[in-house]
Amino acid sequence: MKLLSLALLSLTILTASAAQAADPVPAPQASQASQDGLVQSGDEESGDDAGDEESGDDAGGDDAGEEDSLDDVLDDILGSQDRQQTVQEERDAVESGDTDDVVGANAEEVLLPDQARKKRIIKTIQKKNFLKLGRFEANPAVAFVTNDPFLNRYIGNVGLGYHATEIFEIEANVGFSPNLHDGDWKPLTTQLVDNNHVSPDLSPLVFFGSGSFVFSPIYGKVAVGHRIINFDIFGGFGMGFVLTQDDLEALQQEEDEYAIATANQIHPTTNFGGGLRVILGESLALRMEGRSLVYIETVSSTTLEMKNNFILQFGASLFFPNMKH
Repeated sequence: MKLLSLALLSLTILTASAAQAADPVPAPQASQASQDGLVQSGDEESGDDAGDEESGDDAGGDDAGEEDSLDDVLDDILGSQDRQQTVQEERDAVESGDTDDVVGANAEEVLLPDQARKKRIIKTIQKKNFLKLGRFEANPAVAFVTNDPFLNRYIGNVGLGYHATEIFEIEANVGFSPNLHDGDWKPLTTQLVDNNHVSPDLSPLVFFGSGSFVFSPIYGKVAVGHRIINFDIFGGFGMGFVLTQDDLEALQQEEDEYAIATANQIHPTTNFGGGLRVILGESLALRMEGRSLVYIETVSSTTLEMKNNFILQFGASLFFPNMKH
């Protein structure tokens, strides 16, 4: 019996020892180490994310820099707002002698960046060697009325203008055409009056004067042989007056008091047209233009009639004072 009790005691001790040997005592340390590893790994991932964000910021900065560079290029090519030229700047440029394309092109140079962010200058417009800014233009010319079916009307005309800018001009014109009576008749008029005894409406233009606002939006150059010729195209509009004289002999109204009362008339008129200047030198140009004078006249004190005289004229332009160099 005693032996049996000793055997059971020994078995209990062995069982307790085996259970203690199987218990994983270092397990909490391993778990702590695993947590530390996870935390460290999370920190590394956060560092990578921060690095990615920093890289994104750098890329965004590069994109912004490229956009700024593109804006600078567009400003250079198209001309930024602060580079718009004023009339006073044009005047100052002429007075100082700096006439290197100050008019007609605010940006003479187009700037393009290359891969190394350097600027290369490309000349787009050559130096302008003729300027009108701040100068007077005298314009003697000969002209004729092109659309009168009954009369030949030849006119001597003179004009004087001042170029407030390179594009805009204020101009005054006067013209005179002598009334030669039957010496102005065309063959159709002679046939109607002498052969058919028909009286056409003959009220020739004798004198006119007008003030006009002229603008020259187009300027260019052409090569003629070995020479470069400058030209500009202009248009104008304004108001004025015309003096007409009825041909009472052709109208067979020499003794009609109503016809005599309105034989000489002054009419307000519009004046509009355009033309071309061909520049021959700093102070000389050829000038060709067409003008339309539209007015209403009274016939025999009883009838109103609208007239439109289209005048084609050829002359020269004399510019003064001389250009400053």
